[in-house]
Amino acid sequence: MTLEVRKFGDPVLKSRTAPVEEFDESLSRLAEDMLKTMRDYEGVGLAANQVGRLKRILVAALEDQEYVIVNPDIQQTSETSEADNEGCLSIPGVNVEIERPTSITVTGYDTSGNPLQIEAEGLLARIIQHEVDHLDGVTILDRTDRESRKAAMRELRERLVARK
Repeated sequence: MTLEVRKFGDPVLKSRTAPVEEFDESLSRLAEDMLKTMRDYEGVGLAANQVGRLKRILVAALEDQEYVIVNPDIQQTSETSEADNEGCLSIPGVNVEIERPTSITVTGYDTSGNPLQIEAEGLLARIIQHEVDHLDGVTILDRTDRESRKAAMRELRERLVARK
């Protein structure tokens, strides 16, 4: 089932998610629904609070590989970082430059509760960091510089006014 992606301004996006404690059928269903929603919205990542669930779970996709990480914890980041433009399904039409480490090691669990560890670099590392930020209540507008944030907010306001 495709879920509703919450948009900028929804308080759930600024909420920190709670660790998942029960690895059951409802968690597996949520992961499947999140993957479907991410694909339907043509995204590359999605965090549970973006669909109104305050659970610590994210999904990501790169090329033909899909990832589901429950209770993700970034253990290590590279010393090298890179700035690149990022967009967000919850802030449609806005792209801002974000500086992020180029590689990470993330641990967590699959939906059955089995431990996993992923060594990610490049775009996958960026996607996972973006989604972990969401799980911590942080958006790309919180991560960018002041001028970019002001420009993005102006663009969002103009779009809202144009809709009325």
